[in-house]
Amino acid sequence: VQLVESGGGLVQPGGSLRLSCATSGIIFGITGMAWYRQAPGKQRELVAGISSGGKTIMYADSVKGRFTISRDNGKNTVYLQMNSLKPEDTAVYYCNRWVGATNWGQGTQVTVSS
Repeated sequence: VQLVESGGGLVQPGGSLRLSCATSGIIFGITGMAWYRQAPGKQRELVAGISSGGKTIMYADSVKGRFTISRDNGKNTVYLQMNSLKPEDTAVYYCNRWVGATNWGQGTQVTVSS
């Protein structure tokens, strides 16, 4: 299993970023996927999840209305559009299975700061 996250960076409060996660080694089309994040000194938390067909989606309360998860089963890729970013969104963002997450990738750093 290989999970390669990209798209992070430094952005000002109120800005936007779009994260991508390219996957290999999993049967992507039948696997629910999710984005997680881990801020310094905190446990990794679930940010958003999307079912295999994209019909079921959930968001953590802290990002609801600001983040949008999506997927392209033809490209084995899952995305996270992040708008209205806040300093408290600063973290390393990871993608993985929605259930049974293992084999974590390197993640992508998102820093929200003025």
